[in-house]
Amino acid sequence: MAISTALWSFALVVGLLTLTPGLDTALILRTSALGRRGRAWGVVLGIQTGTLLWGALTSLGVTALVTASHLAYLTLRWVGAAYLVWMGARMLRDTFRGGSSGGTAEAGLLTGDDSFTGGWRQGTLTNLLNPKMGAFYVAVLPPFIPAGTSHFAMGLLLTSVHILIGLVWSAVLIGFARVLHTWLRRPRARRLLDRITGTVIAAFGVRLALSD
Repeated sequence: MAISTALWSFALVVGLLTLTPGLDTALILRTSALGRRGRAWGVVLGIQTGTLLWGALTSLGVTALVTASHLAYLTLRWVGAAYLVWMGARMLRDTFRGGSSGGTAEAGLLTGDDSFTGGWRQGTLTNLLNPKMGAFYVAVLPPFIPAGTSHFAMGLLLTSVHILIGLVWSAVLIGFARVLHTWLRRPRARRLLDRITGTVIAAFGVRLALSD
């Protein structure tokens, strides 16, 4: 397989994955829709930091060891599931406590402060605590590495393609969320958004805990 063919084929696979609504989409939309563009971009870059680390570790063969170890995978899966359930439950709790999402905005942003750095920490942690990202890379990345190329260098190049697609799609999501910002100035609308997002995040955590 030629390098150019591998890059385009991998881009198609991860592009479809990126466009599929999921946890990352929910986090980015929710943060940016509330008007926190700085924190939203922090979440985006945090998610891509996690993707880069998963790609690098896979290229080095580390994630293969984790997914091959039943205990290591279970531990990571349960920690990730607990974190997501906690995050979603906290969002839901705050909408009933404060009577207004705006009144609990700083606390309701879940981890860290309302800043770019806080968003980056949240995005990175959410991504790295999802063992399915590691399993995905272990299963998908190696077949796209052409014979005769550096496994690590080519792995990072393919991961960079994934990151680039993720950044472009995130920019589209953040732009779309700006349309919702005026509507979300209403306390009732903010509560509704937080309840939907909190439910989605908690559901992902439960699904992660129950999956094989």
